[in-house]
Order: sequence, then structure tokens, then C-alpha cells
Amino acid sequence: QVQLVESGGGLVQPGGSLRLSCAASGFAFSNSAMSWHRQAPGKERELVARIVIDDGSTRYAESVKGRFTISKDSAKNTVHLQMNSLKTEDTAVYYCSALHWGARSWGQGTQVTVSS
Repeated sequence: QVQLVESGGGLVQPGGSLRLSCAASGFAFSNSAMSWHRQAPGKERELVARIVIDDGSTRYAESVKGRFTISKDSAKNTVHLQMNSLKTEDTAVYYCSALHWGARSWGQGTQVTVSS
């Protein structure tokens, strides 16, 4: 079955950086679109960044453009989210998601807290 395992969350000061990783298994990674979403307390889950694995095309939420970068390692079936210049408003649970043949799967989420 599909498994998405996130890692790399934690506590960081404003202006700092974190790198999230998502290891995928159980589906054809090369035929999928992978994305990161986040959900802050009391707010709806929102798309942060997306990458289409076969052509590498990416899309970002306006709030993270220029600060976050999504990338893929097809040899390891892994996607990363490099987060720089973090702000307190980036605090949320970050979820990895896979869209494959119209079916969406989710990871368990990893907490990112930006605080001084």
C-alpha cells in the first residue's frame, strides 16, 4: 500500500531554515505528483508546493515563493521541501501528499514551529 513518511520538522527561530523530506513507497513514483501541504491551528489545510515527478514542473503558494523550494530524488523515491527565511506564520503541521492515477494519499504530518 501507499506509504508516505515525513521527517525533518522541528523548532527553529524566525529567519532560520529547515528541510523536510518525504519517503514514498507502494506506487509508481515517476507517474505521480507530489506536494506539501500545511495546516495551522484553527485554519484549513493549504497547498504549499507541488512537483510533477516526470517533468519536474513546480508550483508554489504565493506566501512561500522565493523562500521554499520543492525538489525530488527519483532514485530514492523522495521529495524534499527546503524552507528558508522562516516566519512565525509558517508554523503548522506539514503533510506530504501523493496524487497517483486520481487517488490522493497523505503522510502522518510533521510539526514545524517557528518561534524565538
